[in-house]
Amino acid sequence: MKTLKWIDKGLARLEVWVIITFLSLMVILTFIQVCLRGLYTHGHVQWANALMGHIDWSEPFVRLLVLWLTFLGASLITGENKHIKIDLFSTLLPTKWLPVREFILSIVCVIISATMLFVCAGYIKIEMEFGGTLFLNLPSWIGELILPVGFALILFRFFVRTIDNGLQVIGGCLRMRYFFQDQGRRKL
Repeated sequence: MKTLKWIDKGLARLEVWVIITFLSLMVILTFIQVCLRGLYTHGHVQWANALMGHIDWSEPFVRLLVLWLTFLGASLITGENKHIKIDLFSTLLPTKWLPVREFILSIVCVIISATMLFVCAGYIKIEMEFGGTLFLNLPSWIGELILPVGFALILFRFFVRTIDNGLQVIGGCLRMRYFFQDQGRRKL
C-alpha cells in the first residue's frame, strides 16, 4: 500500500506541473490571439493579420488543452477525494456503516473507470485506423490519447482508494470482533 500511495503522490506532483504548464500555454496563446485580432481589427495593422495566419493552429491547440486539463484535473481531484459526490446513503446509513459504503462506492467507481478506459482505448484504436488530422498535420488520435490516459489515472486513484477503504473495513470488523470477544470474556 505504501508503494501505491508513493506512486499516487508522484503522479499528483506530475499532474500539477503539467496542469500549470498547459494552463500557462493556454493563457499565453489566447492572449496573443486576442492582441493580434485587436491590432488587426481596430488598428488595421496588416502584420498582425499575417502573424495570425501563422499561428492559426493555436486555437484548436488551446481547445485540446482544455480537454487535457479537464481530465488531469479530474484525476487530481479524485486522488484528493474531492470529486463530486451525489450520495443519499450517507444521510440514511448509521455512521458505523459509512466505511462499508465508501468501500462499495469505490468498487463501483473502479468498475466504471475500467469500462470507460476499455471503451476509450477502442475509440483510439479506431481513430488510429480511420481518423483524420489535427492542427500541424498531427494525427487526431494523439490529441485524444488523454481519454484513455485520463480514465487510467482516475482508475488508479479509485483503485488505491478501494484498497484503502477495504483495509479500513477489515480493520473495523477486526476491532468489532475483538471488542465482542473481550465483552464475552468479561462476563465469564
